[in-house]
Amino acid sequence: MDKKLKNLVIENSDTIVQMWLEEVSKNRRGDYTATISEELFESTNREFVNVIFASVEKQGKTNELNDFSERLINLGWPLSYLTDGLQAFRRVTIDFILTRSEKVDSKYFTQVLQAVDKWVDPIINHLVNEYSGSWEHIVSLQRVALQELSAPLIPVMENITVMPLIGTIDTERAKLIMENLLDGVIKHNAEVVLIDITGVPVVDTMVAHHIIQAAEAVRLIGSTCILVGIRPEIAQTIVNLGIDLGKFPTKSSLRKGFQTALELTNRTIVSTKSQEEDIEKLVDSLDRE
Repeated sequence: MDKKLKNLVIENSDTIVQMWLEEVSKNRRGDYTATISEELFESTNREFVNVIFASVEKQGKTNELNDFSERLINLGWPLSYLTDGLQAFRRVTIDFILTRSEKVDSKYFTQVLQAVDKWVDPIINHLVNEYSGSWEHIVSLQRVALQELSAPLIPVMENITVMPLIGTIDTERAKLIMENLLDGVIKHNAEVVLIDITGVPVVDTMVAHHIIQAAEAVRLIGSTCILVGIRPEIAQTIVNLGIDLGKFPTKSSLRKGFQTALELTNRTIVSTKSQEEDIEKLVDSLDRE
């Protein structure tokens, strides 16, 4: 019976495809596909239904099914597009088979339902597993990338490194900052670390506590920590909160902090004669303009 029904569906695939396209298009208004162009929506639907029929015909997952789901994931299509499309295929296929039957009793109706479920359910399960696995992989890669970007340690000169911080600092990120800071100091053999908080919008008691802990940890492994990017409003907040940052140097800008780092590593900035001549030429050219 299953083989007979399958042949009936495959032989009338054009009719079922048209019914399915009408069903999917009808449900498009106001859903997640409303912002997708008509051309892209139609071409994707055509490809989707072809993949469904290929899977039904071959009784199992196919390379086309894997490739199609992977493309949708990369394009950012939601999983609900796949599940809704397969549920629509289930409905129109059952309706088509029943309308083509001369006699429909409860036994035949059950056989039709079981047959169609046997085709559709494995496809749904496979797509959901494939989609979920791919998303987990993507999210995992994004999490690693965000962790690397959230607390980078940049060696700018021998024995001097900079850690620019941007955004809100919570407990989890503070832990990551501490780990990256200590690992980076040892890896780059840094004598001075500049923690730049110019991009940190709010410095409250918790944030200051984490920064003090990080600076103290750096000091314990034999390096010096300089906190830079102290804006006037941040300085006022720190004073009002009674936070003591006197254990390590603080500077208002990265430039001033870098100058202090050079002094701590027994270096200084010296302008050469060629640099002075270049500056004079630049000034002259600006005057002429």
